[in-house]
Amino acid sequence: MKKGGKGGGRTITGLRFESRVTLEKVISVLPNYKISDDKIYFKGQKVAELYQKHKLYKNLLKPKGIDYLKIISKKLLPDEAILILAGKTLYIIEIKFQEVPGSVDEKLQTCDFKNKQYKKLLAPLGISVKYAYILNNWFAKKEYKDVLEYVKSVGCYYFFNELPLDFLGLPVPT
Repeated sequence: MKKGGKGGGRTITGLRFESRVTLEKVISVLPNYKISDDKIYFKGQKVAELYQKHKLYKNLLKPKGIDYLKIISKKLLPDEAILILAGKTLYIIEIKFQEVPGSVDEKLQTCDFKNKQYKKLLAPLGISVKYAYILNNWFAKKEYKDVLEYVKSVGCYYFFNELPLDFLGLPVPT
């Protein structure tokens, strides 16, 4: 994210994350964005929908007649999920901030399985899936090199401290 840009005014290219913050919170402060009832509007046009945890099932799948137990054996609960309407893509966003060694280390290695499960779950609706982590600088240490390479190798994504708007396909405010 570029703050205080010159010439063209301020350009915001990413959503900045600190500790435990929600997509709703970081998007709602962007110029020309408004969020109402988990719907995201840019300049008055609906561009996306938010789904946290159980809302993915309650607000997206169930109303469309999808019984997740007929597709996958266990409910997966995303930290954040954002459905971009233009590309009909659901972005699963897992936010992992760590300050000491712990179980989060191993959770990063589960992205391939979870990505495949979400893809299977959303396939009946014709919705594609992208699975991404937002990580803090703890994971930039050299001991995470192998696991970060693995995340990429299985078609998942990771970003440090921010989520680029162009990755999501959301309009970039100026």
